[in-house]
Amino acid sequence: MNIEFAWPWLFAALPLPLLALLLSRAATTTPAALHFPFYGALKTHPQAYPPQRSRLRLTLAVLAWLLLVLAAARPQLIGETVHLPVSGRSLMLAVDISGSMQAEDMQINGRQLSRLTAVKLVAGEFIKKRKGDRLGLILFGDQAYLQAPLTFDRSTVRTLLDEAQIGLAGQQTAIGDAIGLAIKRLRKEPARNRILILLTDGTNTAGNVDPLKAADLAASEGVRIYTIGIGSGEMQVRTPFGLRRVATGDLDEASLKAIADKTNGRYFRAHDTAQLANIYTLLDRIEPISEDEQTWRPVDELYFWPLGVALLLSVLIALSLAFQWRATPGPLEVHHA
Repeated sequence: MNIEFAWPWLFAALPLPLLALLLSRAATTTPAALHFPFYGALKTHPQAYPPQRSRLRLTLAVLAWLLLVLAAARPQLIGETVHLPVSGRSLMLAVDISGSMQAEDMQINGRQLSRLTAVKLVAGEFIKKRKGDRLGLILFGDQAYLQAPLTFDRSTVRTLLDEAQIGLAGQQTAIGDAIGLAIKRLRKEPARNRILILLTDGTNTAGNVDPLKAADLAASEGVRIYTIGIGSGEMQVRTPFGLRRVATGDLDEASLKAIADKTNGRYFRAHDTAQLANIYTLLDRIEPISEDEQTWRPVDELYFWPLGVALLLSVLIALSLAFQWRATPGPLEVHHA
């Protein structure tokens, strides 16, 4: 770490008070135009002129001026160089939070989990690994909502995903609207790096946009869509006659495959959390994290420290003058002979 000045040229202002003093002395050498007979008495009276200068007050004034100039030059503490991996990819996650995502047909370590809980666990790890990528989050049900715009702040995106609740966006599934919103958010990104990962367990049952037409638009905008079908398709239900397997979900795999094919992406099927984790591992290979780096150095402003001390010294000088004025005798009295 080292200290630098953003505006070092302002140090040229340091001699200004000395210049002002020289000019004022030159002005006082001019002969007076009027002469007063009682000038001698006036000159010796303590209230006739400001209090005499003191070395301490002069020293404080000089120090305050030096600190003001120092603050004006903007001292900055420059930190160590930080290396940031940058891939330039813009990954938008669109996660289905409709009512069907509460079906508990996913397993991890022998424990039954809801589909959304499984997505949170596995997608959270995927988000954690994507250093250097800009990530965004869309949640959709009856409608699609942008939960997090594209950002390098992966921890915030992961937190927002963890806070997602079933039915927060409605009970139905608007896949087309989710794709349309993702296109809108990815449109300004570099064409070769626009990526949407869409996770759903159902078929399009709501929204104003047909998923296949949205896929055509995505293809024209250069957005690659990787679709992931969630759910095992059946779950165990305890009945009076024991455990029984019941079919769950209504996944439209044909549409999800078509969406991926139209946009030069891929379709994946996740029956359990292990498969879902493998899908994200495969996505890391398909869309690898770049090893390119950007460097930057953190900068902390320090100008407020000398500025604060200068203001404090100014207050002390003003108080000193006020006390000295108050300690002088009463008003000047002139006696006529």
